[in-house]
Parts: sequence; C-alpha cells; structure tokens
Amino acid sequence: MMDATTIIKKPLITEKATEHASEFNRYAFDVDRRATKDQIRRAIQELYAVRVLGVATMNRKGRMRKSRHGYWKTGAVKRAIVKIHPEDRIELF
Repeated sequence: MMDATTIIKKPLITEKATEHASEFNRYAFDVDRRATKDQIRRAIQELYAVRVLGVATMNRKGRMRKSRHGYWKTGAVKRAIVKIHPEDRIELF
C-alpha cells in the first residue's frame, strides 16, 4: 500500500493545465507509475480534502534528448487529470 504523498509526485503547472483548472475544474498531476485510478482518487481526497468526480490517466513514454555530450533518454511519466466537484477548489499557488 502506497502513501498519498508517494502516489502524487507533483501538480502540473502549465498554461493548459491552469486554464483547465479555472474553466473545467480539472487538475493535472504527475503520479507514481504503479498507482491505479482508485489509489489516485483516494490520495487527492486525502491531501486536498476535495470530492473527486473522475480520474483520467495517461502513460507518457520517455524520449531521446540530445546534449553536447551525446544522447540520453528521459524517464517515462504517468499523469493524472482529476475532475473535482464544482463547489471544491484546489489552491496550487
């Protein structure tokens, strides 16, 4: 059993994620790759004290990056888009 702080790594603060948070009440998070949707739901409810209506996840594979020292591969990431009850808010800033 994973802890809530282990499951939720960090919130995504991008232009698109911020717009979706204000318009549609959907928040994006980087999560542990082994976490299930149910574990993500419980972790968000525990950490932020909000009601979660839905969780969508996406697995993003690592990609090759180039630097002057050669090529290297970034790690794979799992992201979760969490829909919150209309009366609830998450203050990320």
